Amino acid sequence: MALYPYTLQPVDINLTEEEFHQAQFELFEKTNPSFGLKNIKMKEWIIMAIVIAVSIAGLVYVKGYSTFIFYLMLILVVVYLLVRTIGMKWYVQREFEKQMAEQEMPDEMKQLKLGVQKHGLIMAMPSPNAGLQQNKAMRGMQMRGSATQQAVIPWTAVKSWEETDDYIFMLFEMQGQQGSQIIPKRLQAQKFPIDTVRTHLQEVVPVKGLQPQAIGQ
Repeated sequence: MALYPYTLQPVDINLTEEEFHQAQFELFEKTNPSFGLKNIKMKEWIIMAIVIAVSIAGLVYVKGYSTFIFYLMLILVVVYLLVRTIGMKWYVQREFEKQMAEQEMPDEMKQLKLGVQKHGLIMAMPSPNAGLQQNKAMRGMQMRGSATQQAVIPWTAVKSWEETDDYIFMLFEMQGQQGSQIIPKRLQAQKFPIDTVRTHLQEVVPVKGLQPQAIGQ
């Protein structure tokens, strides 16, 4: 942990478009359901075992062209396994990449600065741009009028959060408005106390895992 567990002033995150997409990809990899063999339900294994057993018995006891149906049954089992694992993973990956190709990083995040205090996460940006195009992470917040406008996300406003190797993600709700924030862990090199952020998040939401459906309830 940093020598001082809080920031003296907000730190410029300098988030790039590449990092924005990388963060989304890491989150996708973290939360994406597994499609491996171990995730196939017992009921599915039982049905496939019965089909395989019937197919093998048919190949042993039945001769001639009638064996075609049993070979077909075995092929269908293999095809089902491929679709259930590799096919589903490919489809979900393709849909994610399609969404990411259409998504752009909000301009506000290019100038955003973050700070950490005991009462919450500080979000700051230059006054000329604050208020012109506020993203949903800023709406509904009281911004201080100065050269740099600031908003505070109380830790108690955080509804869920997640962590990957390079980023921390948090979902929050304030004054009926929902928002999210990406925190690059590389900020640790700029004396941004990532450990303090994690500690406060664990205090309000002990179990990690983004849960958008929980916001507003």
